[in-house]
Amino acid sequence: MMDIHKILQKLPHRYPFLLVDRVLEVEKNVRIRALKNVTINEPFFQGHFPNRPVMPGVLMLEALAQTAALLAFETQGEGVDENSVYYFVGIDGARFKRPVEPGDQLFLDVQMDRNKGGIYKFNAQALVGEELAVSAQLMCTVRKVS
Repeated sequence: MMDIHKILQKLPHRYPFLLVDRVLEVEKNVRIRALKNVTINEPFFQGHFPNRPVMPGVLMLEALAQTAALLAFETQGEGVDENSVYYFVGIDGARFKRPVEPGDQLFLDVQMDRNKGGIYKFNAQALVGEELAVSAQLMCTVRKVS
């Protein structure tokens, strides 16, 4: 388990772009389960959509990517530093099945498919309760820059 303080040590994201509130479970090299509490106070709800607020799909994918980054950093045994950058390099098969609204808890489940040559491939899905909201395959890499 990882609380918000540990997440902030691992990820460079900050408000309003940090989209993971808590890690519930993690198995290095295997899987991670995290949580995003979706509240009406999120800045994107002001314009998406004012009469029927829903979480943008790209932000659901970003929440999954941040969760995948936490798994990658846990697997490597490292956190973020000024020389580490985590890049999205691909999204395949993204499917949106259910709108996510204020008050929902978005459970972020990510499984590592492979790690080859510094490129990670993940199978990811986000659920509200037992209902699938989005699923996708994500590819990411961690690079040291100077």
